[in-house]
Amino acid sequence: MNPVRKEEVPLKIGIPKEIVPGETRVAVIPTMVSVLKRGGHDVLVEAGAGLGAFWPDAAYEEAGATLVKDPAELYGSVDLLFKVQAPRVHPVTQTHEVDMLREGAAYIGFLNPAYNGEAIRKMAARKITGFAMEFVPRISRAQNMDALSSMATLAGYKAVLIGADHIGKIFPLMMTAAGTIPPATVLVLGVGVAGLQAIATAKRLGAKVEAFDPRPAVKEQVESLGAQFVPMEVLEDVETKDGYAKEQPEEFLNRERNVIGERLPRVDVVVTTAQIFGKKAPLLITEEMVQKMPEGGIIVDLAAEQGGNCTLTKPGEMITAHGVSIFGAVNLPATLPVHASLMYSKNVTNLFQHLYKNPEKGLDFEDEITRGACITRDGAIVNEMVKNLVESGGN
Repeated sequence: MNPVRKEEVPLKIGIPKEIVPGETRVAVIPTMVSVLKRGGHDVLVEAGAGLGAFWPDAAYEEAGATLVKDPAELYGSVDLLFKVQAPRVHPVTQTHEVDMLREGAAYIGFLNPAYNGEAIRKMAARKITGFAMEFVPRISRAQNMDALSSMATLAGYKAVLIGADHIGKIFPLMMTAAGTIPPATVLVLGVGVAGLQAIATAKRLGAKVEAFDPRPAVKEQVESLGAQFVPMEVLEDVETKDGYAKEQPEEFLNRERNVIGERLPRVDVVVTTAQIFGKKAPLLITEEMVQKMPEGGIIVDLAAEQGGNCTLTKPGEMITAHGVSIFGAVNLPATLPVHASLMYSKNVTNLFQHLYKNPEKGLDFEDEITRGACITRDGAIVNEMVKNLVESGGN
């Protein structure tokens, strides 16, 4: 039995204002503050924390939260901090957010360990019990805690809207006095949560939709949404036991690129969503392949932060090459802050309620969800994947 730290009841929970530029989401909305209050916990909210998602301070006060103007005061007085973005140096206090927490406190939020090694090392050094939303196990009883899927749903939706806004033509088939207007063609690469939502959104807008994924098991899902599945001869070992794509050898990727390249001359919008958890995104579109697309087309690359599925992708930028726009999409959920905050708030609250369902007895690290989501505790990095990333020089 792993030793656990006994928690005090009630807990003081902190909801700070996110400090990453462009981040509009808030970790907990007022509705969920009420849920936490009913659990007997005190909730401290930094003034202005919800404004980006259109939640005024007054709504938090009405829900029972205590407003705190000084971020240093909030961080230093809570037992547990809820966040969206991983901790970094605070622009007001010029102190790292982890250093602002009291030693032995707890954290629940995204950590993005491949790019936040400093924060994770600090969390271990300060004995912070850190839980990462992206490491919540993909099992049925943790579905209501799955923030990755929640945010991917919104990203897939918004990616299609961006594509529709840039191609200079309409999506649906139309019979007009000027003649018949054929539908736009959308190609979705990668049929995970984001890909499925992209397919559904493009179909709702009236486009002809094709989808590609090396996993034959998703063919039925694609066709159920009214899209055409692009087939290819596949290897036997293309997915994990959970049904997610595995990293594949270059020879296999070349075959994928050949299949994709054959479709591109007829495609107006490409939405790429292919990612390998914890690793660089696979390269699916080369510059030579971009040249095959019609002028005025667009590639919306949802894997931009992991290196991109297109070789020309620049994270956070819209560039034009060979007459094709390439958008390196970054943090699209923040462009939909109302529902992004609502969904994330429910996910993070559900995880909290699971972790602290019996605070008097402490955290149960024998539980699969608790153990899987935990990155740091008792002064150490306890997740082996993250430990290897950080020790190998993660920033």
